[in-house]
Amino acid sequence: MKPCVEDRKKFDLDLAYGSVREDRVAEMLQDKKIEVKSEKDLWQKTGNICVEYESWGKPSGIEATESDYWFHNLCIGDDEYCTLVFKTDVLKKIVSKLDKFRTVSGGDHNASKMYLVNLQKLFSTDVIKAFKDIDDE
Repeated sequence: MKPCVEDRKKFDLDLAYGSVREDRVAEMLQDKKIEVKSEKDLWQKTGNICVEYESWGKPSGIEATESDYWFHNLCIGDDEYCTLVFKTDVLKKIVSKLDKFRTVSGGDHNASKMYLVNLQKLFSTDVIKAFKDIDDE
């Protein structure tokens, strides 16, 4: 079935919207600093990812990065299942609004402290609302 004129107008709007997003993804990879973290298989069992904020008693990870973007790979075995991408300042604001008591230790000699971020909660309406509130600040 051929699209009618109304469909084409909507397609043009969708195409313009999509083109802007494509340009933004390209910008993430050009002349920007990125931080890349990878979660191994455990995220599948727990539904959580870890965002490091301290190591050996000093700020690290999300608290120390100078990156513009934070890439968080979710891996299954040696393969990347998907990659979550955040503007680093947005992820900092999101984790600052999360339950601070949800932390774990890990890394070499358990010297790192990490926020435990539940993936369902990360994409919940409460966190999305908080994001919108952050954006309005």
